[in-house]
Amino acid sequence: MTRMELARSGVISDELLAAAKAEGMDPEIMRQKVAEGTVCIVRNNLRDIVPLVIGEGTSIKVNANLGTSSSNVNIEEEMEKLAVSLKYGAHAIMDLSTGGDIGAIREQLLEKCPVALGTVPLYEMAFRAAANKKSVLDLTSDEMFEVIEDHCKAGVDFLTIHCGVNIQTFARFREVERLAGATSRGGTIIMEWIHHNKQESPLYAEYDRLLEILKKYDVAISLGDSFRPGATADATDRVQIEELSILGELVKRARKAGVGSFVEGPGHVPLNQVITNVQIQKRLCHNAPFYVLGPLTTDVSLGYDHIAGAIGGALAGMAGVDFLCYLTPAEHLRLPSVDDVKEGVIASRIAAQAADLAKGRPEAIAWDNAISKAKKALDWETVYKLAIDPEKARAYRESLLPTGEGDGLCSMCGEFCAMKRSSNITDNE
Repeated sequence: MTRMELARSGVISDELLAAAKAEGMDPEIMRQKVAEGTVCIVRNNLRDIVPLVIGEGTSIKVNANLGTSSSNVNIEEEMEKLAVSLKYGAHAIMDLSTGGDIGAIREQLLEKCPVALGTVPLYEMAFRAAANKKSVLDLTSDEMFEVIEDHCKAGVDFLTIHCGVNIQTFARFREVERLAGATSRGGTIIMEWIHHNKQESPLYAEYDRLLEILKKYDVAISLGDSFRPGATADATDRVQIEELSILGELVKRARKAGVGSFVEGPGHVPLNQVITNVQIQKRLCHNAPFYVLGPLTTDVSLGYDHIAGAIGGALAGMAGVDFLCYLTPAEHLRLPSVDDVKEGVIASRIAAQAADLAKGRPEAIAWDNAISKAKKALDWETVYKLAIDPEKARAYRESLLPTGEGDGLCSMCGEFCAMKRSSNITDNE
């Protein structure tokens, strides 16, 4: 039985109990949410990891994307990025490798990754097709599903599958006049496959077959947003919403099969449309956990897309998004460096904390209050410990202070430290 089926049968497993405790949720409520699919516990049954828990009533989680390209295959660097992502609090990792020995890269990441790891099997479908000197557009459904099952057998915890691209949404995409077209690599491959073969996508037509494979390993499906807007001008258009409607139907079918699912979302969205996008998704997709890339609230932030994404992510999280995919400063420009990965994870974690705080989550409030108390007490070691980036906080403060000096002052205000002077007033009453 999958964990969803166990929950439906009334069983509160040790895994579910631990998830409830970590989220500060009553175990019975957690069981009900897992049973109905509004919370997804993500872990391949072949892996021994701390599962990813996303959905209604849980804290917002952050994903970091890693992976090679045809122009940059450096597995040692990817392992460094993995270590940095984990150090700064990423709750999940996605391997988006498209270059080198993709299977070997995935195997190494799985071996070292103690959190949920996701992949996009379509990338390896294209890689295998090229290795066999054929086009990805000539792949058969059997070849596609073979790759999907190989990822599950390897231990991958969640798969992004672009099932919402079908003949209907493909036709709609050709009708709309988008400024930036389509920006999903996997989604465009499926569109090209449909166009080339003049038939329905196997990932949609044989969705039940896909669910059978996922169910065998209790792997969650991340329903890819192939028509996410790649420009703010394209946000919330007909093809994006039509795909969401289809993904909502696929969520219901996954739940019926006992397979955990969540839905991916945009993308580039103006600030005034972010909340609307979340509300539409939650409505059309039956309150499934929502996973967004950013969203980016402007298109001009090249080199600073982690900031634009954090702005959108904080608002989206406050509106009900459950899972944030990070953006790095290198987004749209190149593969991220190790430092870019650090900046991206931290920016998304700040967005998640801001949103959880706004929603009144006790652990978010406790974290903010603890660091504020430490600042007021000028307890700098505790401040550093509680900061989202302890090393940077320490380096900034100590850059103008000799080591070991000024412990009772802040380096910005010196003798005019407002917190110290206000404490002198209140403590002497």
